Amino acid sequence: MKNTALSHIHEGLGAKMVPFAGYNMPVSYEGVNIEHETVRQGVGVFDVSHMGEFLIEGPKALDLIQKVSSNDASKLTAGKAQYSCMPNETGGIVDDMIIYCIAEEKYLLVVNASNIDKDWAHISKYNEALGAQMRNLSDDYSLLAIQGPKAVEAMQSLTSVDLAEIKFYTFEVADFAGIEHVIISATGYTGSGGFEIYCKNDQVEQVWNKVFEAGADFGIKPIGLAARDTLRLEMGYCLYGNDIDDTTSPLEAGLGWITKFTKEFVNHEALAAQKEAGITRKLIAFELTEKGIPRQDYDIVDEAGAVIGKVTSGTMSPSLGKGIGLGYVPVDYKAPGSEISIQIRKKAVAAQVVKLPFYKG
Repeated sequence: MKNTALSHIHEGLGAKMVPFAGYNMPVSYEGVNIEHETVRQGVGVFDVSHMGEFLIEGPKALDLIQKVSSNDASKLTAGKAQYSCMPNETGGIVDDMIIYCIAEEKYLLVVNASNIDKDWAHISKYNEALGAQMRNLSDDYSLLAIQGPKAVEAMQSLTSVDLAEIKFYTFEVADFAGIEHVIISATGYTGSGGFEIYCKNDQVEQVWNKVFEAGADFGIKPIGLAARDTLRLEMGYCLYGNDIDDTTSPLEAGLGWITKFTKEFVNHEALAAQKEAGITRKLIAFELTEKGIPRQDYDIVDEAGAVIGKVTSGTMSPSLGKGIGLGYVPVDYKAPGSEISIQIRKKAVAAQVVKLPFYKG
């Protein structure tokens, strides 16, 4: 089990630690509902240093990224980021990721911790014919997500750049918390605004300490992975391994908006044919209309009680006070307002298909 550079701090703060993607990670400090509310209303900090970072450089860097990613990275200029996914050869998804354009011919790919080795092997396979320079920086870099509506105000004293001017999915490489050349990125997984801070492992403890000093007057708190999951689910953001995986098409997952057929990429012909023919199942969002908590792998059933799908992610929404979830169902049930049920133990609990996000802010 690997530790992040901050694992000893989380343990010192009394965090409940759990194994996650091969790392010893904090799942909660005070409790999921309190931590969730902190991010929705104020500002909280996640240590997500387990995430993977690959640097792709050189004249063939963009060609490689265009080949392995579904989105069109040619639209990126220095200081811009893009959400994308890596299609596999069989209609599914290797991983989802964020692509950062650091400079011309220099890109950073940020991938899920559980997929680092798989992703590296997949990209390397397609690089054999291209020869882009690839470096796996995953073990050298730390990542803090400072999230919530008070993040800009709370963190402004730590940097010379105007944080309010960093728009969603853009970033600056600048000074932060006394460290030079830190990536300050207006990205996140919560839907409540804020930043993600990339720095080297030997710098992150200084950054963490200064972040908490700067945020003290704003009620800043450390936040665990449990609240990260409820926050992302309220926005309907996909989690790899739950809502998307090697068997789910980006079109089925509602990721057609990051699947650009204006270029050639891995398995684009098959995905284009699927788009033309029409998908047969779709990832939908639902809210329970009766009491209950949907959980991953619970059956989704129709009015006759026949199984039509499975819950991929589910929880009791701290913001809404009701059970919410995602799951794949036949396209006949995809329209908002469609009535389904979730099999919770021996009871079929009524639910309704809704539009995302669950949480409107």
